[in-house]
Amino acid sequence: MNPIALSIIVSSLALGTIMTLSSYHWVMAWVGLEINTLAIIPLMTKTPHPRAIEASTKYFLTQAAASALVLFSSILNAWILGEWTINASMHHIPSILVSIALAMKLGIAPFHFWLPEVLQGLNFQTGMILSTWQKLAPMALLIQLSQSIDMTLLLVLALLSTIIGGWGGINQTQTRKILAFSSIAHLGWMVAVLKISPNLALLNFLLYILLTSTLFLTFMLLNTKNIFELSTSWPKTPTLTTLTLISLLSLSGLPPLTGFLPKWLIAQEMIKQDMMTFTITILISTLFSLFFYLRLTYSLSLTLAPNSPTSMPAWTNNKKNHLASLTTLSLFLLPLTPIMVSLL
Repeated sequence: MNPIALSIIVSSLALGTIMTLSSYHWVMAWVGLEINTLAIIPLMTKTPHPRAIEASTKYFLTQAAASALVLFSSILNAWILGEWTINASMHHIPSILVSIALAMKLGIAPFHFWLPEVLQGLNFQTGMILSTWQKLAPMALLIQLSQSIDMTLLLVLALLSTIIGGWGGINQTQTRKILAFSSIAHLGWMVAVLKISPNLALLNFLLYILLTSTLFLTFMLLNTKNIFELSTSWPKTPTLTTLTLISLLSLSGLPPLTGFLPKWLIAQEMIKQDMMTFTITILISTLFSLFFYLRLTYSLSLTLAPNSPTSMPAWTNNKKNHLASLTTLSLFLLPLTPIMVSLL
């Protein structure tokens, strides 16, 4: 892609997100969401492949419908209450509509059907932007609206997301689809605690971005598009493969790794609110996700390709060691839990 065009697209992505994050008026937030959506379409269609065109079309139609619903619900709220400010309390009906619209934008179940198919049609670079950066603006709006959203709706969305995110990833063999269902499951945990503790939901979101970025960059470096290609990683990059399988276990939420931190804090907060049954249910639904994470780690560590490469291991020659800091953070942040909790 032309460097000038690429710089304009990246600037537009940043502009749209910053505009939504800094806006207090619903129309300006909607404009930022639209800029964000339109800026990523050229990145999706950069590779002229039918699957990429199909993915970008699905993404555009879904995001356009969600943006229209955001605009409609904000106009309806202004008509009922005469209020355009985002932080102001919303009427019950517009709050439900805008919650559904933001759930569509984020890919929260049951509005998740577009996410696995779209992510499968993209390359890893664009998929990482879609899974991390593109979720910043809708999540910021959802956190600002957390006190106006119905608690029952949030709990239903959270439970559906954790169950569908885990169940849907079990049968998948494509790594991008597995990461998409992993994203759906993690968003369910954020939505579950959104009304109880928005700061904790924000911490969970930041840790999700850290862990997801680490895995996307790792799979990009290993060039593994499906679960069977992971078996060729060990002879090529043994050190990176070892760190990758530990990162996968961290993403699944096993102690004493970083991924255990948000699940621990969220479960503790929900138990404080006397939501014992819901906490047990959402913890059990995490076992579905754990299954396909363990399946990935099995392919990485205990499966070898039939023909071992005779070339020198790529990890020793590769200059892309920027993964070191991300991998370290995605594995060893649990001892900093008291500091993070004090900052909430």
